[in-house]
Amino acid sequence: MERIYFDHAASSPLHPDVADAMMAVYKETFGNASSTHSFGRAAKALLGRSRERIAAAVGCAPNELYFTSGGTESDNAAIAGVARAMHKQGKAHIITSSVEHHAVLRTCEALQKEGFELTVLSVDASGLVSPADVEAAIRPDTALITVMYANNETGTIQPIEAIGTIARERGIPFHVDAVQALGSIPIDLKMLPVDLMSFSAHKINGPQGIGALYIAKHLPFEPLLFGGSQERKRRAGTENLAGAAGFAAAAELAVNSLTEKKLFLDKLRLNWIERMKGTYGAERIAVNGHPTETLPHIANLSFIGSDTETLLMNFDLAGIAVSGGSACTAGAIEPSHVLIAMGISEARLTSAVRFSFGLGNTLEELERAHKKIATFLNRIRTNA
Repeated sequence: MERIYFDHAASSPLHPDVADAMMAVYKETFGNASSTHSFGRAAKALLGRSRERIAAAVGCAPNELYFTSGGTESDNAAIAGVARAMHKQGKAHIITSSVEHHAVLRTCEALQKEGFELTVLSVDASGLVSPADVEAAIRPDTALITVMYANNETGTIQPIEAIGTIARERGIPFHVDAVQALGSIPIDLKMLPVDLMSFSAHKINGPQGIGALYIAKHLPFEPLLFGGSQERKRRAGTENLAGAAGFAAAAELAVNSLTEKKLFLDKLRLNWIERMKGTYGAERIAVNGHPTETLPHIANLSFIGSDTETLLMNFDLAGIAVSGGSACTAGAIEPSHVLIAMGISEARLTSAVRFSFGLGNTLEELERAHKKIATFLNRIRTNA
């Protein structure tokens, strides 16, 4: 049976060029970048080149970019590292939104137990955070604002520049989780009013287990991990050389193909939405998220009259990989905290499925996938 992958927002397939770059490192560069002998120097040079390539892709200086194990660590390090440093200046208030990834929300909740106060901003029906609400929530003791660039479940893109301008005018550090945005939205940290930004390689056809964190030079920061003096003493632990090389290759490929990829993914997403409306009924399909301020590769659809668990089971039986929401909470079928925050109806909330497209998907594949699921969608619609 043909297997079709429509879950690129959870993790994306490794690009062949990325795999080649990593294999070369596995075969040839095995020294520790902290060692002073020739093998160590070669490893350090490779790490430096990888850092420079990723920094160029996101518009920051190489010495502002730190390698991590992925998006979750980058989010944790950014939020806890700055919040704890700012606490020493008498500031212990954090602002975030109700639609953040759990890597952000749960870090903020953990800091609450340390004595920080937390303001969680609501969003509108499309999942947007209001810059005016951010401004109204700021207090004299606000230590950090953290709002994601684009939502991993709905694709909604947040007004990061407007929020960042407010934060900068008030002298408040601003963190942005850009894990889902990298490779879909042009990112230039020289121009954006952002102080910290989180990235992960496996969302852009890079390897799993490697991420990066941008930290502006002026920012006070306390490390999350302790040990050696790697990453300029801000992230202890032997660096993942092959992962860094793979991340660098993936970042360059993603940024260099951004325009044409956006056009093609928009076409795939809109084609799929129309196919689902045509099969299940336009009046029974609801698109969750912002209609225009959205990532090109994510379509979060509610199949009103059905339920998420039934839909996921039938898609899987048909050999099509989709998701009920964030992969980090997919072990249990429970309503998405993002969709709950958006205030959508119970019928939409309990029948939502996320489709996300990327490398390897084609219009012909969408047509084949549609044929595979048309029968069970018609049956569910008839019985609803």
